[in-house]
Amino acid sequence: MARQVNTDAGRLPALGVPRFVGRDRELAVLGEALEDPPVVVLIDGEAGIGKTRLLREFLAPQAERGRRVLAGACPELRVPYTLGAVVDAVRDGVAGVSGLRLSGLGGALRPLFPEWAADLPPAPEPLEDATAARHRLFRAFVEVFSRLDVAVLALEDVHWADEATLEFLLFLVSRRPQPVSVVVTFRRDEVPADSLLLRLSSRLPADAHLARLTLKPLAIGETAAFVSSMLADEHVSAEFATFLHTRTEGVPLAVEESVRLMHDRADLVRQDGGWARRRLDRIEVPPTIRDAMLERVGRLPPDTRTVLYAVSVLSGPADYATLNAVTGLPADRFAAQAADAMACGLLREDGPGQWSFRHSLACHAVYEAIPAQERRAMHLRAGRALEEWRLPPVAQLARHFRLAGDIETSCRYTEQAADLCAQSGDVATSALLLHSLVTTVALPVEALVRLVMKIQFQALPGSDPYSKIVGALRSALRTQALPPEQEALVRFHIGRVLMTAGDMETGRLEVLGAVPHLAPDSLEAARARILLALPLGNTCPASEHLRWLHKAPAVAPAVAPHERLRLFLDRALALLVLGEEAGWAEARRIPDDVASPREAALVALGHANAGEVAMRWGRYDEAAARFAKARALAERYELLGTLDGITSTGVHLAWFTGAWTGLADRAAGLVDDDGVRLKDRCEAALVAGLMEAAAGGRETAEQRLRFAERDEQQRIDAVAALAHLRLRDGDTDEALRLTDELAEIAVGSGIWPRAVEFAPVRLAALVAAGRLGPAADLVTMFERALGTKDAPAAQASLLLCRAVLTEADGALTEAAELFARTADAWQALPRPYDALLARERHARCLLAAGRHEAALSLLSDVAKALAQLGAHNDADRVVRILGEHDGNTRVSRGRGRPGYGNRLSPRELEVARLLVGGLTNRQIAEDLGVSTQTVASQVKSAMRKLCVTSRTALALRVVESGLVGEQGRSPLLAE
Repeated sequence: MARQVNTDAGRLPALGVPRFVGRDRELAVLGEALEDPPVVVLIDGEAGIGKTRLLREFLAPQAERGRRVLAGACPELRVPYTLGAVVDAVRDGVAGVSGLRLSGLGGALRPLFPEWAADLPPAPEPLEDATAARHRLFRAFVEVFSRLDVAVLALEDVHWADEATLEFLLFLVSRRPQPVSVVVTFRRDEVPADSLLLRLSSRLPADAHLARLTLKPLAIGETAAFVSSMLADEHVSAEFATFLHTRTEGVPLAVEESVRLMHDRADLVRQDGGWARRRLDRIEVPPTIRDAMLERVGRLPPDTRTVLYAVSVLSGPADYATLNAVTGLPADRFAAQAADAMACGLLREDGPGQWSFRHSLACHAVYEAIPAQERRAMHLRAGRALEEWRLPPVAQLARHFRLAGDIETSCRYTEQAADLCAQSGDVATSALLLHSLVTTVALPVEALVRLVMKIQFQALPGSDPYSKIVGALRSALRTQALPPEQEALVRFHIGRVLMTAGDMETGRLEVLGAVPHLAPDSLEAARARILLALPLGNTCPASEHLRWLHKAPAVAPAVAPHERLRLFLDRALALLVLGEEAGWAEARRIPDDVASPREAALVALGHANAGEVAMRWGRYDEAAARFAKARALAERYELLGTLDGITSTGVHLAWFTGAWTGLADRAAGLVDDDGVRLKDRCEAALVAGLMEAAAGGRETAEQRLRFAERDEQQRIDAVAALAHLRLRDGDTDEALRLTDELAEIAVGSGIWPRAVEFAPVRLAALVAAGRLGPAADLVTMFERALGTKDAPAAQASLLLCRAVLTEADGALTEAAELFARTADAWQALPRPYDALLARERHARCLLAAGRHEAALSLLSDVAKALAQLGAHNDADRVVRILGEHDGNTRVSRGRGRPGYGNRLSPRELEVARLLVGGLTNRQIAEDLGVSTQTVASQVKSAMRKLCVTSRTALALRVVESGLVGEQGRSPLLAE
């Protein structure tokens, strides 16, 4: 009997919303996870896989169980709104805050919730430290959550989240106790490699409850059930289900869109009491979800398409009146077409009168299909409609007017949006908005300079956020006829940006060219003089820097008090960094008490900077006192960036003073924490590298010191430490090469604070190379620059240089005395490690002069003290000297890892065994699961210890010594 086929498209039933199919396991996992709150749930999956549907199905019944849930979604925007998804979640889930009895902390929410201004506490004093401002805002949100008894915060599409939102999520999950459960959805393949989102799973506290869900495509049977639910639960043929599954790969959104398109085309037919497709060769399924959507939209009446266009232009939940305004349709026509648009299956109602696309893919596809001229007109209408709101959304206004081509209005709202971000502590988004505006729009010079001054460059992503800014400023010079003072202002900012970028010489030249034409009493002229006074990476003599400080005119009365305070603190710092004792008189005028958070930020930084310079001068008690004052202010006003700086410099002070217990771990922890500023991580890396070198971790030491070089302030000391390692290896040429470039900057410029750690190492390299003339010149330059200044560390360093030079001249008795005085000078600071190294040199001079008994006694004491301190590499070296002259070489070990002296470590022995077996470095690396660089370092170390110069000689030596058998097997392992 022939099959009954009905092809009457007019009898096709309306398609329903598909049921929730194929996610029972995932729903159960979610339910189980939230039965033991608080929890962190990560849901990932490709676009259209059903993350949103799963979340909605799960969250819907939570309110019935008495759990308050706040839910939001991160929009796909070029520059996302600050905490946009969190703000939307709170705004949509809470009618108001009038009855919450918030503390004063709640005032921090005012910039984000202006509609609640009457019910929020007064705005707190603005904080200069952006990190602290953001931290305060986060705590205000947590207080709101607590007052509302929020159980779950659910955010969708977190791969599009702004940095502040991701930081807030990390803040929530790291608090103990965790205030709310956090559920997020994201697309793994769209998460940037450096996204903070990755830390949600990789760096959770050990006691955190974590659940992960990765949504998979529907199976064929699930696809059939999914389609059947759209067709009033009528039967769907297995052939049809297989056909759909093959072409959509089981992605629910793709299945739904394909069925809807077939329905619109009348490609679905009744067959044997169920639904099937027409003949396979008569059906074309679009290759992507986007194409399917666009074909469906293209079949709608023009006015219905216009409504969909308007929803896509607004990009988020849109109210009826605003949508009507954006379409440009008369009210009666809009009402009819809006109902048709809702019926087409692409939209959903998020709340009373709030419409949006059911899926971001649909929104994106429809938006791209709008003709360009119509799209610009819609953005203009959107901007004008939003301007009429009681509280206009400035970030959205900036976007709409920019895309409408109204650049002037867009710029005005972009600046307002950036200011709002900065007030909320989101300096990253603020900087991005301003950077984009400055580099893409030809602005009048006044606006250009004003906006460039607002950009916080350290918050911008990428390795070079500066070049485009400099290009925009240079373009203004070329294209605008400017009077001399205005041109000088632009040049000053070009120089300032270049110097911030690290191009000190070019930047300095620009600032030098600008100064003569700036108003002498202007803020810019004062800042230019400070920039020229600070010795920022150049070889100018100290006198050249100082002249910019000695005859600085007073600034105009119109300059704000906080700017005057900043200039005073910068001037004091410049004097101290240049090695001028007059700077301490200025530093004593830094106040201890402050009147506002802005003043607190400046004063705390002033004390911290003075403390760091005191440390480098060797005034350790003053350094500790300054750090204590800075820390007290930073803790009181939550100046988190300043606290990080104090912590890293405190680690440096602990290195100098010998407070080494736990220091290596503290330093390494700071280095490895990418939430800490780079400059502070570099200072910690310097200390970590020095600690590793002293303990014997040569390879790690070099890695840490190379990292420290990334910061200009730590570069000189890091290079000196690297050169010291080379001298220990006997590689004089490399030590000289490393220090050649910096010798003029560190010593020749006369800025003696740079020379304290550098000069002794450079001198040792010159002496080792037999270049005693340049060595003597270096000591003379250091001595002339330092004079009699009260800088204990520098005076001890100079004394060490004299001792080294005297020893090189062969005057051993005099050299021994100088090393003894050097040790006493270091110990008085105290710098016990350097004191012990100087005593070692003292003993070695005594030994060379024939005074063996006194020398060996002193060396024995030094070895014990070094081991107790944790400097095992140095202790082993002293033990070897003792071993060459005295049989009693046993020294008890102090803190830290074991050192092996001239003996091969277990890993070096293993490398040697494989080398004897004929393996190359690459093969050894593969065998041991390490890098070839590590193997090369261990081979080199073994060669040095066994006094050979080639791999072949190393193989012969380890076999001859019995360390490794001829077949490459250690005798210790042989039976």
